[in-house]
Amino acid sequence: MNYDLYIGDYAYSSWSLRGWLLVHRFGLTARKTMIPFIKKDVAEQMAQVGTARTVPTLVCDDGAVISESAAIAEELAVRHPEAGIWPSDPVARATARTLLAEMASGFTALRNDCPMSLRVCYSDASPSDTVLADLARLEQIWSHARAQRTSDGPWLFGDYSAADAFFAPVAGRIAGYSLPIGEHGAAYVAAHLADPAFRRWRAMGLVHGPDLPWYRKDYPQTDWPGPTPRAAIAVETGPSENDACPYSGKAPTHFMQMDGRTFGFCNPFCRDKTVADPEAWPAFMALV
Repeated sequence: MNYDLYIGDYAYSSWSLRGWLLVHRFGLTARKTMIPFIKKDVAEQMAQVGTARTVPTLVCDDGAVISESAAIAEELAVRHPEAGIWPSDPVARATARTLLAEMASGFTALRNDCPMSLRVCYSDASPSDTVLADLARLEQIWSHARAQRTSDGPWLFGDYSAADAFFAPVAGRIAGYSLPIGEHGAAYVAAHLADPAFRRWRAMGLVHGPDLPWYRKDYPQTDWPGPTPRAAIAVETGPSENDACPYSGKAPTHFMQMDGRTFGFCNPFCRDKTVADPEAWPAFMALV
């Protein structure tokens, strides 16, 4: 089954991250179209996509247009029951759907005060009482989900589900603003930061598009948490393991090497930016 997925900027679009994970984390594929936030007029840019006005939007090969992340999760689960988008256990599945719905409609203080911005990490965001209340609620529902695990995996219900895709941007916010969270919540955030799919998305965000000043906060900055990156260096020649630049899809003309493996990019900016931000390199492990 073929899909077209319309997404916003990697670094800033939390809902687009959810939609992208709902496709890629479950072994599905889609052609991506970027709707840049620098133009601001998302609805106008989406005018030719049926009734769509927001990102993410998923367009199916039978003409269906799905513009809400929760609806994307439900429709993909129906079309691909083998993918495991929801937990198979009925109680866990019902809880996962409930948590997803609460995430979609709640936690407004956290979302408003700490917009997702994956290019920076703030060391002290001075969270308000309402943000702290949202964090306490997250810990409560995450603990409730863990009590219903059906496997030993690191995710809410053991194995990765749509609920985890919905909380991935929350993990990015907690990490990016150094927000206080308990031991179990911190372990769950760490699982997202180490997840190859999340790291691939953030890697794209490090090099794609300009910094958007309206997302900037006047807080002191620190290093992004998560797995320790490994060194990457620019090299003059290939061949590369990947046939296309991971950012543009074009044929590689510039090359980077890490751990003795060579990867290609379509221009020196993509390559040099990735070398300068070596945390980006785990993205390419998913490409070859």
